[in-house]
Amino acid sequence: MILDAAIYYSVAALAALFLAVAVLVMTSRKDGSGAAVVLILGAVFLAVSFVFKDTVGVALAAVLLPILITGCRVIPVYSRGVVLRLGNLRGVMEPGFSYVLPLGVDTVRVIDTRTVTIDVPKQEIITKDNIPVMVDAVVYFNVSDPILAATKVVNFVTSTSTLGMTTLRSILGQHELDEILSKRQELNQLLRTLLDEATDPWGLKVTMVEVKSIEIPDSMKRAMARQAEAERERRAKVISAEGELQASSKLAEAAGVMAAEPTTMQLRYLQALSEIAAEQNSTIVFPVPVELLSFLKKLG
Repeated sequence: MILDAAIYYSVAALAALFLAVAVLVMTSRKDGSGAAVVLILGAVFLAVSFVFKDTVGVALAAVLLPILITGCRVIPVYSRGVVLRLGNLRGVMEPGFSYVLPLGVDTVRVIDTRTVTIDVPKQEIITKDNIPVMVDAVVYFNVSDPILAATKVVNFVTSTSTLGMTTLRSILGQHELDEILSKRQELNQLLRTLLDEATDPWGLKVTMVEVKSIEIPDSMKRAMARQAEAERERRAKVISAEGELQASSKLAEAAGVMAAEPTTMQLRYLQALSEIAAEQNSTIVFPVPVELLSFLKKLG
């Protein structure tokens, strides 16, 4: 008899302790109706168990304790808990210890607010200039409004991935291949803006979209290589032609100076002899008198 009373009072004390904690937690969350329901149910259980403590009191107290424990919830710092009471939205649970009505009266959906990374599957896209390319991307987003993420979409990760696929195909299909290859940053920003606007009703914030790889057919790779080679040859010919033009203008200036000063031809002749002598070659030089050159010039 004494043992039964000790067991009863121990279990009843624990039940009362959990009851008090539940009421305090729900009051701190400004959930007055929930605290009142827990307090009334707990008081009824404890009262009945106290009246019938000699018979079924221990059993009632032992039943009350597990029921109270099932209402305990611990929300991590990176999550939020959306509470539905009898199917209706009740509020959002902040990180830390919380208490909800047990026995399925309150249901909690925990929403992770950390950044989520999803890979947009590789898919074939026809560009504006009718070139098939294989493109994939990666999307970074996080939940900004847990209530919308829990009530407006069934699975926001799958929905965002599907939306990313269709948006990627639609946007890149409006541009030519050269634009896709050269303006990747602008396209990434455009994709991010469109996805962010589309997922805003779901309580999501798209922070970044990156096109990972662009695969083009081998025949197009060879054509692009030939085009690049032809462009390099064109630039080389232009540079060579510009060099010839500059050289010819300088030669024309030099010819004018030599025509005005006949002695410059003699100096140039001597300079040519010194350059020939500097080479490691067997060279035969036929000296010609300068006076003979002047005589031949007069004859001409």
